[in-house]
Amino acid sequence: MEGHNNNKPLDVFNNFKGRRAALIKALTTDVEEFFKQCDPEKENLCLYGIPNERWEVSLPAEDLPPELPEPVLGINFARDGLPEKEWLSFVAYHSDAWLLAVAFYTGARCGFGKADRKRLFDMINDLPTIHEIVTGAEKKQQKEKSRVSNQSKNKSKTNAKKRAVEYRGKVTKRQQKYEEEDDDDDDDDDEEEEEEEEEEEEEEDEDGLDTEKDEEEEQGETLCGACAEKYTEDEFWICCDKCETWFHGQCVKITQAKAKFIKQYKCPPCSSRRSRT
Repeated sequence: MEGHNNNKPLDVFNNFKGRRAALIKALTTDVEEFFKQCDPEKENLCLYGIPNERWEVSLPAEDLPPELPEPVLGINFARDGLPEKEWLSFVAYHSDAWLLAVAFYTGARCGFGKADRKRLFDMINDLPTIHEIVTGAEKKQQKEKSRVSNQSKNKSKTNAKKRAVEYRGKVTKRQQKYEEEDDDDDDDDDEEEEEEEEEEEEEEDEDGLDTEKDEEEEQGETLCGACAEKYTEDEFWICCDKCETWFHGQCVKITQAKAKFIKQYKCPPCSSRRSRT
């Protein structure tokens, strides 16, 4: 966008809408062509949405730092390692993140204050995300809204009756509260004994729970740097010796047999950075 300082929230939003429409085309109506262009044999590829509602798959910008925030790298490497729906979902939520980054980067360049940023976000937030459109979540949300609307109409008819019942209930609760306060003194000793027994049981259980939690956390925190899926024991993984990020072998096209002959493995993003310097 030229003339950053003259842009208003609506200008940035229109730029956002054009890029968003382009990315939606790539992931829905043009999905076959998009799939073909994301060849895993090529270098790191990115999906770009252009404000004129056209999309393109190409290499990242060579200029450092880039003029605008860059989309996620290496979407082509994950293409054959995931079912098509999951891969498109993966690209969709990364595309949503990129659109927000570009919009608010532009807003910062334009010197937007709190009111302008809020206006820009509100306009963006009124639109469904690319991920919601690609996965069909948008249609589910619309159905849920219509169902909730019908329920709220039925509830409004009974509100008056509920208020009357609640008022009568308040009087009953006050009486019950006074009765319970009289009984509290008698129950204090019994409660202290129960608390001591519960504390002893909790101390006995803590040692066993700590070991189980540590094992679950170690396994649950490892995510693939390409597809963002969790670690599973039945799949081959490989770690980048430079950035120490783990990847599915399938996602980076490295088999377990091939890995035995690699002395120092560098993932696609790290290899790409080295070629640019």
